[in-house]
Formats: sequence, structure tokens, C-alpha cells
Amino acid sequence: MDSKRWIAIAAKALEAIGRANADATIAFLSDRRMRELNRSFRGIDKTTDVLSFPAGSDEVQAMSEVNLGDIAISVERAEMQATENGLRFDDEIAQLVLHGLLHLCGYDHETDDGEMNRLELRLRRRLGI
Repeated sequence: MDSKRWIAIAAKALEAIGRANADATIAFLSDRRMRELNRSFRGIDKTTDVLSFPAGSDEVQAMSEVNLGDIAISVERAEMQATENGLRFDDEIAQLVLHGLLHLCGYDHETDDGEMNRLELRLRRRLGI
């Protein structure tokens, strides 16, 4: 994994989201480790493509603009999804980085009537991913 590439993509995504002064940690993991995290933190005993772990409350994030939190990405799941969706591996990873960052910024596609999904699609087009 080319860390410089992902740092640059994350920085562009944060700028597009309106959080240019913020950052996040991104970890690339195996499916096995992702399943462990998903089980431990969400009670779901299966792997997933991306998990986000916010650093703190929204008030702290709004005040500090420093570290939003951590994102975990399953490299194996990303590779499989890229193949299934006819995407390049790097494009799939870029989408997962953006998705994780949106979660760290407080968006939740499971509860927001499609707001996060619409924003994510607009940002993908803007960022070329």
C-alpha cells in the first residue's frame, strides 16, 4: 500500500468535505482482523469493508479540527468488491477512504434517509473516484 497516495486522497477528501484542517488514521487490515473488530465493536460476527472509530464527541471534533479518529479498511474485501464492481483496486480503496471519513464527520447512511449516500456520490464525482 502506497501510504503517500492514500494520505493525499484523504487530504483531498477532507478538503471536499469541508474539514481541511482535520486528519484521521487509516489502517489497512486483513478480513480476519476486520471480522474481529466488527464483532468486538458492533456485535456483528462477519467481516466488512470499512469501519470508522470517531475520536470523540461532535463538540470536541468541531472545536479541535485535529484528529477525527480512525478508519479500518479490509484490503481483501476491497479487492473482492473491486472485482465484483468492475473497478480498479485503487478506486475501491479511495471510495472506502471517503466513506470512512464521512462517518468520522458524523454522517450515518443507516439513519439519515440517504443524505450520506447522496453526499458521497457528489464527492466521488468531484474527486474523480
